[in-house]
Amino acid sequence: MSSEKNSTSSSSSVPVTGCLSIFQGIFASKPTTFTSEEFNEKNAHLYSGENSTTSTLPPAYQLVSQQMSQLLVNETGVALSDLWEKDEFAKAVHLAIEGVSSELRAISLKLHEDPELSYEEHRAHALLTDYLEKKGFEVERKAYGLDTAFVARAGTSDKVTIGICSEYDALPSTDSPTGAFQACGHNLIAISGVATAIGLKSVIQQFGLEGQVKLFGTPAEETSGGKIVMLDRGAFKGVDVCMMLHGANADVVYPAFLALDTVEVEFFGKASHASASPWEGINALDAAVQAYTNIAMMRQQMHPSQRVHGIIKDGGKAANIIPDYTKSVYTVRAPKFAEVEVLKKRVEKIFNAAATSTGCTVKLTWGIPYKDIITNNPLARKFEHYMNNQGVKYASKQEQMSKLSGSTDMGNLTYALPGIHPMFNILNLIGEDDKTMGLHTNAFAHAAAQPVAHVATLRASKSLALTGLECIVDSVFLKAVKQDFDTQVQN
Repeated sequence: MSSEKNSTSSSSSVPVTGCLSIFQGIFASKPTTFTSEEFNEKNAHLYSGENSTTSTLPPAYQLVSQQMSQLLVNETGVALSDLWEKDEFAKAVHLAIEGVSSELRAISLKLHEDPELSYEEHRAHALLTDYLEKKGFEVERKAYGLDTAFVARAGTSDKVTIGICSEYDALPSTDSPTGAFQACGHNLIAISGVATAIGLKSVIQQFGLEGQVKLFGTPAEETSGGKIVMLDRGAFKGVDVCMMLHGANADVVYPAFLALDTVEVEFFGKASHASASPWEGINALDAAVQAYTNIAMMRQQMHPSQRVHGIIKDGGKAANIIPDYTKSVYTVRAPKFAEVEVLKKRVEKIFNAAATSTGCTVKLTWGIPYKDIITNNPLARKFEHYMNNQGVKYASKQEQMSKLSGSTDMGNLTYALPGIHPMFNILNLIGEDDKTMGLHTNAFAHAAAQPVAHVATLRASKSLALTGLECIVDSVFLKAVKQDFDTQVQN
């Protein structure tokens, strides 16, 4: 999830305030790491083509699984987990995902210990596509002209196509020896997509359903928006709905992601000697500073939900030379993409005014905009229903939407077709928000490798798979999904 909230903390411990005591020992343990040889030897079963029916996960994982089973009861003691016994479709999804739990755990840890930056996710691409192919998916590698994108398909009918997204790029880190870390938990997003696709594939094939699942491997979410490139190149044509999951410090079905656009601002002036003949120069740094200052003044008249933040990347070459060139980068954010378009015009006036007042010329280069999330209401309610059946309780929709988050290229997909982007708590299974631990921090990166995060990921994946399944088996529900999308996009 793209955000400017990178942490400067080097702490590797994870706060566990409010969590069950069982998690304390789990979070204290360090993430498991392997050399390439150890990983290949330890996880040879990943490429056997057979589902693992016997768990090989560590004792800490088993403890968390037992704890979750105790959560699956309501206040009167009635079991909620009987969903898997009462509904044959749900049971098929449950068994398929649980059957590959240990395999997905190994993949998650590999992605965590071997992070790769945007558009450099070559090892992740190979690991995921090889695994999916062994699991019976038709896999297209290097899809849509992107070396680290892929599409994995299953199902024989195009009557209904359910799209699922996996992300696997990491964030840059000066503390990590690899130069990157999974501080946004994309190792979990990657396996959540795989798990959801496996669950859907199993039930489609087992019951002969007329439906198709497409798992999209989408690179570069943290930087230039791989999903947007894939969308523009037709990747999601013919897909009825597209969904994905994201780990977080809270359980949220209606996330408030901000739309954004980023601009590179270049001022061009005239160099001169700063002491001998400063009057002959045109100071590009003056223009950059004026722009920076005037944006700061503009914030007083901005709505509290809107953001403009930036840096001066190039402010000149020497103190005794009037700078003839500067480069700044600014990001403009707002809850809705239409608001971003209005805010862009305001900052453009500031950049042009700074150029005019200093005698400079200015060049503005806008990037690829990230739109806000349009959460499809029928899909969200269905996902919430299945999560409720697994012991998850949510705050009100209004409260959920009041928590402003970062930005994501998934927003652009939800403007093109129906979708949802639920956030699931990777820190505990009892629905307690942890405001002390934000995404894009070292602590969150550590948490993304813990057993409780894996359990939470599979729980959410089952709910997402069942939500997609509803679109295949219930034409009335799918129609409602599309009507809600049409209504929201038009508004």
